[in-house]
Amino acid sequence: MEKSKGKPNGKKPAPEEKKLYLEPEYTKSRITDFEFKELVMLPREIDLNEWLASNTTTFFHHINLQYSTISEFCTGESCQTMAVCNTQYYWYDERGKKIKCTAPQYVDFVMSSVQKLVTDEDVFPTKYGKEFPNSFESLVKKICKYLFHVLAHIYSSHFKETLALELHGHLNTLYTHFILFIREFNLVDPKETTIMDDLTEVLCSSSGSSSNGSGNGSSNSAGAQNHVKER
Repeated sequence: MEKSKGKPNGKKPAPEEKKLYLEPEYTKSRITDFEFKELVMLPREIDLNEWLASNTTTFFHHINLQYSTISEFCTGESCQTMAVCNTQYYWYDERGKKIKCTAPQYVDFVMSSVQKLVTDEDVFPTKYGKEFPNSFESLVKKICKYLFHVLAHIYSSHFKETLALELHGHLNTLYTHFILFIREFNLVDPKETTIMDDLTEVLCSSSGSSSNGSGNGSSNSAGAQNHVKER
């Protein structure tokens, strides 16, 4: 990692804030030691779309619930942008218009749009004989990308509150399960999740997972630590 250079006026830039969620005493906290690598694999005789639909819906409910535990701390004042470490996310409406919003607004957009999709019989069919749309996999990928943003924001901005509530074990377990699931079916571009590679490596290495795109995580972070990315 490059060393910080002093500014012309002699003052050094503020050091990068220590990531509390990477502390060993917290990363080892889980609510179960189950082998998630096996859990996410497609069972025999189960349709792939059915498996994706079932898991995506479940992750949506669990991540929504996890966020609700700290939602009172995620306000327009405390989180004026949807930020995760050095990256700022924007919402894009149905017409593709870029919208700058606070974190709670962004999460509300995510949860509302996903709720609409998972309860739409034409997208997530529950009745026997009803087929999945041709665009189903691309919609699942979009949902998973947004759900990742929410999980990453909880770690980046609200891990202290999660610790105070003693829910970090639940968060770690949910994150590990989710990451291994999206990797198993290539649902999110590794470049999208690079921002949390340091955490992923720690949590998923003990779950029998390969790094899959996380090898350059530290170098990427080092080169971009003083720059805010926009997405």
